[in-house]
Amino acid sequence: MDDATDRTPDNALPLPELVEARLAGDRKLSAPAKDLVREALGDPEDGEGGARASAGPVYLGNIAVTGFRGVGSKALLKLKPKPGVTLVVGRNGSGKSSIAEAIETLFTGTNAHCTGQHPSHAVRWRNLHQGERTVVEARLTVEGDPSPSTLTRTWTGDAFTDSEAVLRRPGHGTMPLEQAGWERATRAHRPFLSYSDLDNLINGKPSEMYDNIAAILGLDALNAAARRLTAAKKELDAVVSAAKDRKPLLHAALEEVGHDDRALKALVAMEEKGGPDHAVLDALIAGAPTADEGRLREARLEAAAETESPDLDRVGAAVDALRSAVADVDDLKGTAAADAHSRAELLQAALRHSDRHADDTACPVCGTEQVLDREWATRAEAQIAALLREAEAVREAEAGLRAATRALHDLVVPPREIPAALAEPWQAWGDCRRITDPVELAERALKAAVTLTDACAIVAGAAREELAAMDERWQAVVGLLAEWTKLSREAEAAGPRRTEVSAALNWVKKLTTEIRDLRVDAFAGHTQRIWEKLRQQSSVDLTHVGLHGSERANVRKLVMDVTVDDTEAASALSVMSQGELHSLALSLFLPRTTTADSPFGFVVIDDPVQSMDPAKVDGLAQVLDELGRDRQVVVFTHDTRLPHAFRSQGLPVTVLKVERGEKSKVHVTCDTDPVKEAIGNAMALARTENCSETALRHVLPSLCREALATAIVEAAWLRRNRTGWSADRLQDAIDATERLLPLASFALFDDGLVHPDDEVKNRLRHLYGNECTVLIHQCQQGAHPGGFLPQDPIAFVRRVEALAARIRTPEVNA
Repeated sequence: MDDATDRTPDNALPLPELVEARLAGDRKLSAPAKDLVREALGDPEDGEGGARASAGPVYLGNIAVTGFRGVGSKALLKLKPKPGVTLVVGRNGSGKSSIAEAIETLFTGTNAHCTGQHPSHAVRWRNLHQGERTVVEARLTVEGDPSPSTLTRTWTGDAFTDSEAVLRRPGHGTMPLEQAGWERATRAHRPFLSYSDLDNLINGKPSEMYDNIAAILGLDALNAAARRLTAAKKELDAVVSAAKDRKPLLHAALEEVGHDDRALKALVAMEEKGGPDHAVLDALIAGAPTADEGRLREARLEAAAETESPDLDRVGAAVDALRSAVADVDDLKGTAAADAHSRAELLQAALRHSDRHADDTACPVCGTEQVLDREWATRAEAQIAALLREAEAVREAEAGLRAATRALHDLVVPPREIPAALAEPWQAWGDCRRITDPVELAERALKAAVTLTDACAIVAGAAREELAAMDERWQAVVGLLAEWTKLSREAEAAGPRRTEVSAALNWVKKLTTEIRDLRVDAFAGHTQRIWEKLRQQSSVDLTHVGLHGSERANVRKLVMDVTVDDTEAASALSVMSQGELHSLALSLFLPRTTTADSPFGFVVIDDPVQSMDPAKVDGLAQVLDELGRDRQVVVFTHDTRLPHAFRSQGLPVTVLKVERGEKSKVHVTCDTDPVKEAIGNAMALARTENCSETALRHVLPSLCREALATAIVEAAWLRRNRTGWSADRLQDAIDATERLLPLASFALFDDGLVHPDDEVKNRLRHLYGNECTVLIHQCQQGAHPGGFLPQDPIAFVRRVEALAARIRTPEVNA
């Protein structure tokens, strides 16, 4: 195997630590992009809704099952929460698979049988005899915790999915299982393997087989991070694309608006160098004037629409007042009031002349001397006062005329800006302010006012129509402008993050490929080592295991290259027997239980021995023994060959026996050594008071024979392990041998052949003493019609026990 691990020491680290080590050493990736990587990966436990459930490996303690599948009242499976191999044996229908599935369901909430994913379809998950309550509970030992935890799953409804699981952990309180932080681990490092899982590992779709191995490699978290970053990038791409895609549509809409300076201003602002000028666009959308106005035509239209025409009522009233004043003045002309006014003015002029020329008393008009004296002046002043009183009406009429003229002039007020269309009528109206002749003013003012008012109405109406049309066209596009401006601003804001997300995504993809290749090498090496132990005389050699494609690829598959008798084969699946395929599936499954990322210190395997020949069962025992050195391995099986394989190879193992009684009452007991169990049963019979002679003559020797036969078979397998005989051949020979002496040949000689009885007896006497052949003959007699009746049954059983112990001693048989 390529020494990839040596080249990359941190590859063996748990994924979070590995990622942090790589991020710390990457000087090209920006800090924001690194944060995005961490965010996408999430906390390995918080991402699943809770704090990390375990500070160290989790081991299984006692498992209590009530009302689940084949288990009725409470059944207790007592496990030692530490590394080692435990075999849970029992015949089909004993309830052992129900317990195995209960453990899986306890942690995951599901299993293939109860959800209908198994080829045999869904089975009844609630026990027929204990239907009112279904509970599965496990005592867990978490390395580092001062005392055990308890995980309990209780069903609350009629559906299999109607269950709740609660974890009670010292120092952490009680929490739903979902918050324990194991959900991801149960997918990536699934510690449960059922018979159906074995089939799925090797008989699933190519993509499913790829995904199974990818999960085993611990790439789920990286793949999930890549999916999150891809989704984030897709969202950001969509934001940028939305603005880009809408821009041509907005351009066309603005161009269709026509001669509207707002549309022109928007087009210019959209194409500003360095990005759109959002401030200008916002102002246009809000209707506020832009920085440089740029709306001359519209302003002129607004001026035309808002220009006020003369108030005809006021103009008419002013003209009427002026004409009335003119009439009043005309009415006083030629009257005594008018003459008095003239004479008063003449006398006032004479008085002013007299005051200026006091020494000259002659009349300046006629030259008469001595007429403008003091006496005259006194009479003139009195006469002036009288005349002025008489001329008051004239003065009032003239004052009224002047006031009426000013009032009409004051109505002529030109606006700040005069639309071109109103220039001429406004000029005519404005000229009225310079007319001093009241009669002319009255005539021209009224005419000019009427003409200007009519012109204003026409121009204002046209301007308002044009403005309305412009506003209608603008309002039709301003919504699009507002939408695009929002999208543009979002795209501008998304730009930097999009760059960082792309960098983070590329980094994660590159790391995923690198880690996948490195871990595939390590995984393939581990798989091949396991396969070498499981193949046991198989002609199929597994030469390469790899992954083709990528996690999101349409075509992705698990590649397994094999040779058959050193000849390359097209595919492992096409040349392997069913037993070989199951062995291969185990080779693929077991490596994930040893990964550093897994929080589980245990693995539960149900029924792995099916279709395996005896040699592969021996190899499986070796694999499980190696796995059990640092993992708690719990194997459920109905096949007695697996316990035998452990014992015959001298491998440490704990065997528990499952038995099912009436009304689904399941008992789990510690399965004693089969030799000791047979001896125990024989001793119990020997000690039975008033035991019948028939039982002592036939049953007792048969039990003792069973103990010796079991001891001899164990010795035979131990010798086979040293000599390398064919396991199939030995098993066939044992199955075909009924007598103890021929059976002993396999335990005593290296050639694996049945030797003559005398040769076997001599060898037995040499190793175990002269009495041994007599005991063997007496035990064998129990199966014959006459049987054998020992004089001292208890002593007989003890002699058989001692012989069996010597036969089982490897040093004696070497």
